[in-house]
Amino acid sequence: MVDKRTLASFPGSFKKLFGYLMDETKDLKVLFHDFEDEAGGFELVAARFCYNKKSLDCISFWTWSELLVALKECQALLSASDSSLILEKILDCVVTRLASLVVASPCTCSSENTRISWWFEDLLVLKIDLIDKVIRMSISRNIDHATISKFLLCYQRSRFLTATPTEKCKIMEVMINLLSLLDRSSFSCKLLFGIFRVVSSLKISSHHKSILENLIGSQLDRATIDFLLVPSSRRKAYVYDVNLVLRLVKAFYIEGRCFLLDSRLRKVASLVDSYLVEVAADSHLSPSKFAALVLVLPDDARVSHDRLFQAIDIYLEVHGGLCEAKKMKICSALNYAKLSTDALKHLARNPKFPSRIAIQVFINQQSKLENLFEDKTHLVDTFSSSVFAEESIDEKVSSDQVLVYAKRINLPNKAEHLDVQLQGMQCTITELEKYCGIMQTQIGNIPRTRLSSLGNNARFLPKLCS
Repeated sequence: MVDKRTLASFPGSFKKLFGYLMDETKDLKVLFHDFEDEAGGFELVAARFCYNKKSLDCISFWTWSELLVALKECQALLSASDSSLILEKILDCVVTRLASLVVASPCTCSSENTRISWWFEDLLVLKIDLIDKVIRMSISRNIDHATISKFLLCYQRSRFLTATPTEKCKIMEVMINLLSLLDRSSFSCKLLFGIFRVVSSLKISSHHKSILENLIGSQLDRATIDFLLVPSSRRKAYVYDVNLVLRLVKAFYIEGRCFLLDSRLRKVASLVDSYLVEVAADSHLSPSKFAALVLVLPDDARVSHDRLFQAIDIYLEVHGGLCEAKKMKICSALNYAKLSTDALKHLARNPKFPSRIAIQVFINQQSKLENLFEDKTHLVDTFSSSVFAEESIDEKVSSDQVLVYAKRINLPNKAEHLDVQLQGMQCTITELEKYCGIMQTQIGNIPRTRLSSLGNNARFLPKLCS
């Protein structure tokens, strides 16, 4: 029972209800239906604001324990949609204590982690709506974002022990919203994938799933191949969730379009290539999905295309019945200029690839040979004019033979001649590279003052194969 004069001192509804009864002498009994008075919530508020006549400003002088008690009682009395001046004042004081470097933690442990997270356990009892308010105010007060992300993870693990499926969905949706407000560097990619695994078994909204995928995409360069090997849903025949990876890569571009470094792009390309090698052996993976994975990155994302070639080779081995058009679509991502010599040799002799691919490889090799020979010839001319007084007849004939060989190569009409021609070009390329290396070494070892004195005594390099 509460004194009627105390109730009348409250502004608003109480005053309207009981103001006209102030002159009556009889006792007034007030019944509150559905009022949960666990731990004396009403008495606490009445004592603070009525009996002791304290104003809201006095809340800032309450102890940490008193603030926690008041916060718990407020969440028991007020719904999430209520906007209470008392609640806002208490929240303000709580966050102020958290943000203050002057107020020491209640615990006596000197551990850095403990001193940072001393308040975690105190707030775990709060409902998710109130946590949302606390964290948003904490972010506005510039409380360390890494600490906030750790608390959110701690809160999720603790509350999930007794939460219903509906409550779990609510917790994860609020958690995802709050993480999106934090600096990307304040939480790890591992944490995000852990959250993704949790929400995969829950029915959270597609909007929140999209937010989470964008967060993961923004840190995709920090991920490892194990993170990406997410099983596909039961409705899909293929083993891994390829659509997820496609969305994450696109999110990576969207999130980092203004400050995307080449180093980050290279890491994502390496990650995607590793993923391609893993999924290429899946017999249920359609050509369109595999082609989408192959083409999701631009050409300049990769320094080398050897791993990409390896993945395509595996896929064509498993999917032997593909038509030429589908094979060409998959192979269109290959840049032959970024393939190693061994990969080119393997590709030219590989019957799984379209016949047009072998011809393109041959043309590419021919172009490489001509460009390389032009570079070496220019180097030979420069080196000979400055170091040697004259060139032996045999060496000149040998160089002319290589040039004639390179110029006279024509595209053979039959595919079986490609291998023979390719071997000849590989021999020439190898010899030219060796020739260039020896010349560069000799140039560095010969003093410039002695170059003109060598004359006919200079020792020439081995002949090139023809």
